[in-house]
Amino acid sequence: MLPRSQYRRDRTIALMDPLSDVLSLLKPRAYVTGCLSAGNPWSLQLPAYEGIKCYAVVTGECWLSVSGVEQPVRLRAGNCLLLPHGRPFLIASDLALPPVDARTIIASIERYQGVLTVTPGDDFFLLGSHFALEGDARFLLEVLPTIVMLKDEAQQESVRWAVERMLREMRDFQPGGTLVAQQVAYTLLVEALRLHSADDARRGSGWLFALADPRMRTVLTLIHQSPAHGWTLEELARSVGMSRTAFAQNFRGSVGESPMAYIRRWRMTLAANRIQDKRESIASVAPSLGYQSESAFSAAFKRHWGRSPRQYHQEPTP
Repeated sequence: MLPRSQYRRDRTIALMDPLSDVLSLLKPRAYVTGCLSAGNPWSLQLPAYEGIKCYAVVTGECWLSVSGVEQPVRLRAGNCLLLPHGRPFLIASDLALPPVDARTIIASIERYQGVLTVTPGDDFFLLGSHFALEGDARFLLEVLPTIVMLKDEAQQESVRWAVERMLREMRDFQPGGTLVAQQVAYTLLVEALRLHSADDARRGSGWLFALADPRMRTVLTLIHQSPAHGWTLEELARSVGMSRTAFAQNFRGSVGESPMAYIRRWRMTLAANRIQDKRESIASVAPSLGYQSESAFSAAFKRHWGRSPRQYHQEPTP
């Protein structure tokens, strides 16, 4: 059991938090960052993709219609959104217009100072990034809706700096500008996730939304910092000054599963990432996650992922 002083020290000098932990495992990389301009009328159909798309509307308005989502969404200047599930989507000044397939025009789209021009004119201007995820994304994507919208004034203000900086880097073409734009895009992604978790904390459940609760954030941080520790319900409850029963109920209500189930799932997420990375042996992964033997670890891994660690090492994608 960790002493109480250790809990205080962990909370004070924590180098990683749960959101940072998860994103570091996914290794998001902004491999496309650019702008889109259009003059009315226009309509563009974009295909399915892998990863997360992040957009910020700079000027103008348009409609967004995502496959599988019944109601289209009206986007206005200042709106920031994430599309995390890779579904085909349509953006248009008028949804009644026949859309142009982006794949058919990508070779002929005019590129000028980093801007993709769909139709001549300046009625609409959009900034976007497409993040490739190199790790297993389920831990993050399962708690996100199809469309993550940030549209109130406070949220717009918090992402405005990132949007303006990305535009400046893309327009000025300074040395190192591509790298700076990618890092700012990463900041925009983190800010969008952080604001979404705070905004939807009362309506959603899952580790992302639980981060808005200081007590649950403390517990999740402890678990993430020390995944190999033999955590008990009593120990976690005591770390935030709650009774065992109250803590268990509060954790399940905000995170959506029991503390022990969350610990097992986080350990298995770390295990899959380390095995997929192929820089650690399976024998070394087991003790680093609190398993006393490789056989016990292998059995737990197979229960969670449906394959043995060795099978996952050979072919990580399900």
